[in-house]
Amino acid sequence: MSSPAHAEHSEYFAMFGLQPDFLLDVKALAATYRKIAKDVHPDRFSNASAAQQRQAVEHAALLNQAFETLKSPTQRALYLLRQQAELPEETTIQDGEFLFQQMEWREQLETLQEQADLDALAVFVRELKQARSEIDTAFAECLNDPQQRVQAERLARRMQFLDKMFYEVRQLEERLDD
Repeated sequence: MSSPAHAEHSEYFAMFGLQPDFLLDVKALAATYRKIAKDVHPDRFSNASAAQQRQAVEHAALLNQAFETLKSPTQRALYLLRQQAELPEETTIQDGEFLFQQMEWREQLETLQEQADLDALAVFVRELKQARSEIDTAFAECLNDPQQRVQAERLARRMQFLDKMFYEVRQLEERLDD
């Protein structure tokens, strides 16, 4: 028997009237979120019973959590994988091919930091975005194939690494803009 929390979490896509899929229109998701959020906002239940008010707060919190998960490609990928089966705590170290790429990107980022060259950084960002696009496409292609589960997990971990890289790049851009 699954817990109520798990049952609720399995409904993230259904909350927005969507089929579970990695590829989705994030703008349409946001529009649907705003519409639903307006309808379930706890302020609309200010004259309701305490139990109904608490339920409204819980529903709004779950809606927010679902939206935050689904709007992020990486979180959406991890969510979809967890819906299929438990996701083992694996590191990217077991992905030798990508580990080499990570080291190259880290070295490039260090060099860009030393050079303080915004134009070169923009080229680097385009390279990272291209890599991310390729990973997203590959993930979408193998997600629903049980034979490719390990590859889908590997690609999701690559997404997580790239999220960290984009964060570090944004930090560098902010330092260079100052």
